[in-house]
Amino acid sequence: MAGANQTCIFCQILNDPNSTTRLLHTDEKVVAFQDIKPAARRHYLVIPKEHIPTVRDLQRRDEDYSLVSHMLSVGQELLQKDAPQTIHRFGFHQPPFNSVDHLHLHCFALPFMPRWKVVKYMSLGPFGGFIEAQKLLEKIRPLPSKV
Repeated sequence: MAGANQTCIFCQILNDPNSTTRLLHTDEKVVAFQDIKPAARRHYLVIPKEHIPTVRDLQRRDEDYSLVSHMLSVGQELLQKDAPQTIHRFGFHQPPFNSVDHLHLHCFALPFMPRWKVVKYMSLGPFGGFIEAQKLLEKIRPLPSKV
């Protein structure tokens, strides 16, 4: 796997044929699985197969925008299938609040369980915290080329 990190738990899940993690989705770009410590009725993670440490490693370029858009689309499809009658929320932790240095989209079917978990998934403005997927897409949307 290009860019795999031997110490990264998510890279290990991707590369270990004996992994016990049940994949909910897999394609050429991403995989999805249930969070080991769910914070909501449904709590899935969508991760790129390529090791990208954090949202700070994403730039305003087509490939990064396309990847995050695809991650969001996969998360939306999973929750629409598994929890269609609930409110859905999608986003990323920003350093230093991320627990694993491998880009991962949190996909929630609310409510948070227990309710205090909402604090872990709040934006802290200029201090980082949690960034909604749509807001990240706005930040990395490629600028129109000047003709």
